[in-house]
Amino acid sequence: MATTGGTALVAGASGLVGTAAVEAFLGAGYDVVAVSRRAPEVDSTRPFRHLSIDLRDGDASRAALAGLPPAEVTHVVYTAVSEAPGLVAGWRDRERMQLNLAMLRNLLDPLYERGGLRHVSLLQGTKAYGVHLHRIPVPARERMARDDHENFYWLHEDYVRELAERPGGPTFTIWRPQVIVGPNHGVQLNLPPVIGAYAAICREEGRPFAFPGGYPLVWEAVDTRLLAGAMVWAASASAAAGETFNITNGEAFDFRTLWPALADVLGVETGADEPCRLATYLPERAAVWDRIVSRHGLRPLPMADLLGESHHLADLCFNFGRTKPSPPALVSTVKLKQAGFTDVCDTEDSFRHWLQVLIDRRILPPA
Repeated sequence: MATTGGTALVAGASGLVGTAAVEAFLGAGYDVVAVSRRAPEVDSTRPFRHLSIDLRDGDASRAALAGLPPAEVTHVVYTAVSEAPGLVAGWRDRERMQLNLAMLRNLLDPLYERGGLRHVSLLQGTKAYGVHLHRIPVPARERMARDDHENFYWLHEDYVRELAERPGGPTFTIWRPQVIVGPNHGVQLNLPPVIGAYAAICREEGRPFAFPGGYPLVWEAVDTRLLAGAMVWAASASAAAGETFNITNGEAFDFRTLWPALADVLGVETGADEPCRLATYLPERAAVWDRIVSRHGLRPLPMADLLGESHHLADLCFNFGRTKPSPPALVSTVKLKQAGFTDVCDTEDSFRHWLQVLIDRRILPPA
């Protein structure tokens, strides 16, 4: 039986944002249906239902959702995504864009038909401003005209806006985070497992934990707990209906300045900068990682299952290969604060926290 808050279905529930959303909506008193190919790892003791659905398969998705009571699902948090190997090339691939649109439709069309759907939270990101293609205004604001490039974000957004205009259609909120930070391993876009693996291998090989990137690039991050909390707020906030919000921790940083804090929690020593392409370096040391796992009694995760595609993101975020300043990609979060969500997070504390969680879960070796 659903709570007064309703039932939140989280798509991509085992992913970086999805797991945090499951945790946050459970904590807020919602019933939760987690949709993903594997069950999310959460700390909440409240029960939730898990549906293993491949959203790429429209018929299978519809059949699985038919097992839910009519009008039960009131809120959807959509965090599922299909990325291409290596990440960046797939961002311009039209077939990949259409696949991501089909996945969203395969979920929302059946849920709308069953009735009861009130709100959808949808993820975008700073690629909406064309950050992967060109310099963007600083700060980038939500009121700017849509950047003229092909992206599955626009396909998602146009579809959700059309769905909202149907009789009894749901309201929606679109989120544009920057670098997202959490504990998930084996995903496309999470840095703590990559940083932790690099530190462990440096220690194993007797090397300093050198910053592997290029000229420091200024970023903004968002903790998964902060983003998930904003999604819970938007689920019932009239000020969030039909809106797009940038969301960050509330401060800017660069990874080179953050590096000593990461070394501290991981128990390694820093050294002089040493450029290193982690997308190559880490897979080449899969056997070294296996030794580390065996010696410390860690979960038996091979390197590929630890990293997912996130080592490619690391090279991008660390600005590998760049010897000169790169244009900053900063966004304004004034609109979100004015709408009523004002939570913030210390970025150093966020990285420290999630690295320690990975240690405590025996995914990374102890400091």
